Amino acid sequence: MSQVIRVLLVGAPGSEFRLAAELARSAGAEVTMADDIAQSLAQLRQGGGDLSLIDVGFDVGAYIGALRAERFAIPVLACGIDAPAERAVAAIRAGARDYLPLPPQRELIAAAIASVVERRDQTMLGSDPVLLRAQALGRAVARSHAPVLVAGEAGVGKGMMARDIHQASGRPGAMQIVECAGVSAEVLESELFGHEAGAFPGAANRRIGRLEQAGEGSVLLREVGALPSPIQARLSTALQEHRIRRVGGDVPVPMSARVIASTTVDLAALVGIGGFRADLLARLGLVRIEVPPLRERAGDIVPLAAHFAQHFAAEDGIAPRPLSDEALALLQRHRWPGNVRELADMVHRAVLLADGYDIGPENLVLSDGTLLIAEPAPEQFEVGALVGRSVEEVERELILQTLERCQGNRTSASNILGISVRTMRNKLRTYIEAGIPVAPAL
Repeated sequence: MSQVIRVLLVGAPGSEFRLAAELARSAGAEVTMADDIAQSLAQLRQGGGDLSLIDVGFDVGAYIGALRAERFAIPVLACGIDAPAERAVAAIRAGARDYLPLPPQRELIAAAIASVVERRDQTMLGSDPVLLRAQALGRAVARSHAPVLVAGEAGVGKGMMARDIHQASGRPGAMQIVECAGVSAEVLESELFGHEAGAFPGAANRRIGRLEQAGEGSVLLREVGALPSPIQARLSTALQEHRIRRVGGDVPVPMSARVIASTTVDLAALVGIGGFRADLLARLGLVRIEVPPLRERAGDIVPLAAHFAQHFAAEDGIAPRPLSDEALALLQRHRWPGNVRELADMVHRAVLLADGYDIGPENLVLSDGTLLIAEPAPEQFEVGALVGRSVEEVERELILQTLERCQGNRTSASNILGISVRTMRNKLRTYIEAGIPVAPAL
């Protein structure tokens, strides 16, 4: 595991906790221990953390409340020795992500740590020229101080590209990761910049933010387009001045970290509608790397599928099986709207489902539980045949014919057409309401 995960254990330093610490370290984590909640909060303020395990004998709800009050966005696992079931349930209801019994099992500790990071290899795989050019650009700018913007569709591997840049940069420590989407503005501001004691209700002590924690390392801002406007302004100033100010603080703090941002949305389009600051885009996008979608690097599908099959078999303790020629041919015909992530998930399911000599087409299942079916090869047509017909008419015929080819499977048809299942459903409802015949099988 190339990215070091920082684990904080909160509890009395007994043999079970010492064993948990040893197992976490053996799984590649950096471990610190705290005797109580107050000590753990002090350690988090200074060094941060990625995962916390707390003895269920403590008030787990109060601990999670204190984390939220100080705007720490880290997962919490409760653990204990022969704890009553109702105590474990209460801890989960209070906000703990899960409960781990003590003495700890190596597999459970490893799984808890693995859940904090993506369950993928930490280096981008592929030999397609488009991908290789993107990787070469990343290596070329890795040792500079310039911010980098990594753009691309969901699931293409933007996070892995960012890790590759960090590793090639020679910068110290693990790359800090900040999730910009799905986090409140208050938590996000404190996560990035830190805060001074008394900056807001519940801020009893100073907290060091990720941009400061990273030192001379790297910070990845995932889905940077989701940053609220006031934080965009603060970040733009920090990038310009190479200094930050903690929330509630007046004294500037030097910022040496290298910022990498990722986005699935068109930030230039957001600028056009007032959703993103032009000055921040200019600073983040000094170097822009576009990670190509899987459909544009079709030559990588087979080697990636073979890699994932071997990887997940080893991870799950299953005898490795090759992908059959028929299965590989089917994978090559799919459009992969979910990109490499979708391919990895599909192969993982296939590894778990297969029980024969190899992995066959019958083991390739979409996320909705339906089988992957062959997508028709594009047919040649005369442009003149479309002249005189409305766009709505051509679209309707294309949708209905694709559904017919897919034997009524809306998910497969939606994948081929590049639209969502919801859009497909709404289109069909419109056709039915307009009295347009729709095959009963569809």
